[in-house]
Order: sequence, then C-alpha cells, then structure tokens
Amino acid sequence: MTAEERGELEAILGHRFEHPERLERALTHRSHRQNAGGVDNERLEFLGDRVLGLVASKQLCDSFPHWDAGKLSKGLARLVSAASIHTAAQQLKLGRHLRLGPGEEKTGGREKKRLLADAYEAIVGAIYLDAGLEAAAAFLRRSLLDPALEGGVEGLERPDHKSSLQEWLQQRGLGTVVYRVRGESGPEHQKTFEVEVWHEGHRLSASEGRSKKEAEQAAARLALESLESGGETA
Repeated sequence: MTAEERGELEAILGHRFEHPERLERALTHRSHRQNAGGVDNERLEFLGDRVLGLVASKQLCDSFPHWDAGKLSKGLARLVSAASIHTAAQQLKLGRHLRLGPGEEKTGGREKKRLLADAYEAIVGAIYLDAGLEAAAAFLRRSLLDPALEGGVEGLERPDHKSSLQEWLQQRGLGTVVYRVRGESGPEHQKTFEVEVWHEGHRLSASEGRSKKEAEQAAARLALESLESGGETA
C-alpha cells in the first residue's frame, strides 16, 4: 500500500494511524504470498470482535434502558451480525485494499463476505491498539452502530424470519435454503419484488415485498409456518 493509498483509506475510516503497519496488517489475509512469517489479520480480527461486542453492548444499554437481558442479547446479535458488518465493510470499500494471495484473488476474495467482515473487525482491533478504546468506539459508531440504529427500536425488534428458518433447519440437520428473485414489477421508485424460498430442489414458499429483503423475510415466514405445520422440506 502506497502512502497515498493509505491516506485515502484513513480519510474514509476517519482515523490516521500513528503506526501505519497496523492498518496494513489488518488488511492482510493469511493467503497473502508475502505472509510466510504469519503476519496476517487474524489476531487483530479476534481483538476487534471483542471490542465490537463491548462497544455495541454499551450502546444498546444506553439506547434502550427499558430492555431486559434477553432483548439486549437478541438486539446485539442482529447489530453485530456478519451481514451488518459486511455491509459496513462494503460502504468503506475495504475490498479494494485487501492483501490477498493469488488463489483468493482468482476466486473473488475481495467480494467475499467473510473476508470483508474479518477485515472490518481487524481494523477495529488495529484502531484500538493504535489509539485506544474511544477511538475504536468512535469508528464503530460512525461506520456501523449509528447507521444501524437510525430506525430506533423497530429495526432491532422486527422478527428475523430468515434466521429463524435457518435455525429450524440446522437443528434438524437439513442444510440451508436459497432465496431466488422470481420477478420485479412496478415503476423504478416503487418496485415490488417476488421472492421464492428453495430447499434441496423444492420450493418452500413465495412472497412479495417492496424490497428484496422485505420479500425474503415474508417468504421465510411462510416457509417456516409450513414446515412447523408438517410441510415437506425436500
């Protein structure tokens, strides 16, 4: 990473590193060919994950003082889910800065959800080591927590039917489902999406929504209701 590239990324992150090597390490995947000495982002990712959990837990306690421990746990799981972290990493355009080995480059590593989420958490760990907890917390609030909590309690309390469906299947050793967009209709500013849920070659359900996410949630709810009432899974 050149000094110019590092400066551009630091501007996006909102943190100028006192020790730039920490940022570079946070972006280094273990597949990188110059990583013979084991200098990758896994330890920073481990640390960043713990910092994220602490900061997110405190923000939830501050934001929702009436919630009990059960609601706080569910809210935390949604707030720091892999999907949420991946979205934050995409917004920061971390993929273009990852240091990958040839194999990961060829298989689209810069777009892989897990690699991007790990890099995001590694950056949290790097900022924590570089400037302390408040600097890491400020980065997390700016890039992940505040955007996720903009909708207030509604977004965190809304049932996650996709997760419930997947948990139901996993508990029975039935694998994963696939969501397919069957069609789109309506004007660009007011589209309706139709999504189907498939499991091992069989369609479980279909539903519509004003966004793909909304349609997926509705379809997952119908699929779970069907399965719980004795419907076929395959």
